[in-house]
Amino acid sequence: MKKFFIAVIVLLICAGYGVGNYFVDFALHRGEDLSPPKACANIADPNLKAPPAPNYPADEWTLESFDGLKLHAWNFSPAEPSNRWAILVHGYGRDGTFAFDYAEEYLKRGWNVVVPDLRASGKSDGEFITMGALESRDVFDWAKKISDAHPDAEIILHGVSMGAATVMLTAALEPSNLIAVVEDCGYTSAYEMFTAQLEKIFSLPEYPVMPCANLVCKLKTGIKISDAAPIEVVDKIKVPVLFIHGDADGLVPFAMMSRLFDVCAAPKEKFIVAGAGHADAKSTNPAAYFDKVFAFIDGVEKK
Repeated sequence: MKKFFIAVIVLLICAGYGVGNYFVDFALHRGEDLSPPKACANIADPNLKAPPAPNYPADEWTLESFDGLKLHAWNFSPAEPSNRWAILVHGYGRDGTFAFDYAEEYLKRGWNVVVPDLRASGKSDGEFITMGALESRDVFDWAKKISDAHPDAEIILHGVSMGAATVMLTAALEPSNLIAVVEDCGYTSAYEMFTAQLEKIFSLPEYPVMPCANLVCKLKTGIKISDAAPIEVVDKIKVPVLFIHGDADGLVPFAMMSRLFDVCAAPKEKFIVAGAGHADAKSTNPAAYFDKVFAFIDGVEKK
């Protein structure tokens, strides 16, 4: 009987690891051809093309991450020298090129712009996406690179989707020279977001899939999926935050913005875009979107 119970326990452990391993590889593992994780086909629009690069002077930056990865970013310069810097952070399954249209708007208004490829995306090294948990440390280092070279820099973080979660997590680390954050459709936690999608896409419950995936993620990447949780640190952000969300978001529930907004203790504003789906706030009404973003930033700079 004892051997039977041991065999059952071993079988359950193996089954749990198998389930968790499948989910982690499906949702977070970069393809051998440097393609996004397979789950992107269920989440991101495969037909969406990256916008053209802004027609401004540009060079490519590299940085070694805290754990030895070679990271890549584009650095665009405005027409006139400026001490204002924006770091624009892309979403899940994308790379920095998908932020080029956002960069164009900042450049037009005289901002220097840094557009990183997050780890395991674009030209940056990495095997696993970590939904902002480790990416936030990388963005912190990009901000440090700017402030070390330009001690008078004023830095804005602007992220969309996973990029929004990343910039909230980064802001809680208190990078030098940070003056404000723009988060567009960020989630309260990657664990909660994936749980909702698990039921929607596969008709599977949270248990036992997500706990198993959480554990396997820790074994493979050193962090858990649940570590990517802006809701746990948004109250530590000291600079003003603009929260943006479409009220028709089918991926990151609209209610998540309200929860983040309520917990945030810093000066804050919200911008709700009627009828906008996930990461579509800008494309739904570009003029209104950037009017709001730059009115918010102007207000921060005048204080």
